[in-house]
Amino acid sequence: MNLHLANPNLKDPEFYVPGLPVDWVTARYGIPADEVAKLGSAENPFGPSPKAMAAIRQEVEQIHLYASWTAEPLREALAERYGYNPENFVCGSGETEVIALIIRAYADPGGKVLMTRPCFPMYHLFAEAEDRRPVYINTPTMSCDVDAYIDAVEPDTRIVFITNPHSPSGTWLEEADVRRIVEAAPHALVALDEAYVHYSDTPGHIHLAKEYDNLIVLRTFSKAFGLAGLRLGFGVAHRDLIPPLLAVKPTWNVGRLQIVGGITALTDDEHVDRTVAAILEGRTHVRERFGELDRFRMVPGTRSNFMLIEILDPDTDSTKVFTGLLERGVIVKDGSLSFRGLGKRYLRSDINLPHRMDRLVDALADLP
Repeated sequence: MNLHLANPNLKDPEFYVPGLPVDWVTARYGIPADEVAKLGSAENPFGPSPKAMAAIRQEVEQIHLYASWTAEPLREALAERYGYNPENFVCGSGETEVIALIIRAYADPGGKVLMTRPCFPMYHLFAEAEDRRPVYINTPTMSCDVDAYIDAVEPDTRIVFITNPHSPSGTWLEEADVRRIVEAAPHALVALDEAYVHYSDTPGHIHLAKEYDNLIVLRTFSKAFGLAGLRLGFGVAHRDLIPPLLAVKPTWNVGRLQIVGGITALTDDEHVDRTVAAILEGRTHVRERFGELDRFRMVPGTRSNFMLIEILDPDTDSTKVFTGLLERGVIVKDGSLSFRGLGKRYLRSDINLPHRMDRLVDALADLP
């Protein structure tokens, strides 16, 4: 094997652990696909935006033509929607690509990249793959400790990642706290990840990119817009922060179908509103249902379409519970496998439609 050809930091790489697909559970356990509750990927329960689907179908006839290398029509639509100029935006094949671009463009090899522990795994996975140095702020209370963030910022910190709502806990940072962190790191790029902001019952903090020249706000089309399989996300920042990101991105990273799908999804407020209302209903419902359980606790404070489940029973752990749920046709995430530093006492589950939340609670109650 020619492993010596790879960069030294990639000879034993760690990989992202996504939620399992329905067909894997069907093949492994013989459970019909329509009886599996998929609660491990935070996907939209109503599927993609119907308007976006119609636009994508029409655009298929044009896929022999290259798209704008900067996704300019989408940048223009984003600018109109959020009150910026097109040059304030960078678009990626999923928000995860924008995260990778940030690490590549704004941290040199060995540069410090600050994040919570646990956090969205792609922060540290991309940092390590690029030979950057993840620096962790431990969050044992599953909420963001703003003072700990500020204390951890050092003169040689290159990037600061904030996830709001936080992943995997779903907890929320108010605007004043975000400002404190941004202002404590004037020499670093602060990346505010608002992938799940639609479920926070707030407009989010995207407007702050107008005020700070060291802040980029990230968003995705995968969640409330329902376009996870299309792969589309963006960042908005001071115009001077964008050219380095464009310089390191693949030239045609966003294709024609992604561009038209994103543009049209931005106009489909009805689909987004329906999705958010259903998730908020499911959140209230599952919170009430968890009161029936004595071996598991829904960790309070989530403002997202997922939640942490704490295992109170000392005689089991996250892997055993994860497997037991799979055997009952319920997919969640094993905290010990999916989130570095989360440990064996937690699972992460989507918050979804009430009947799927019933499947989760009933399956937990049925575990031996």
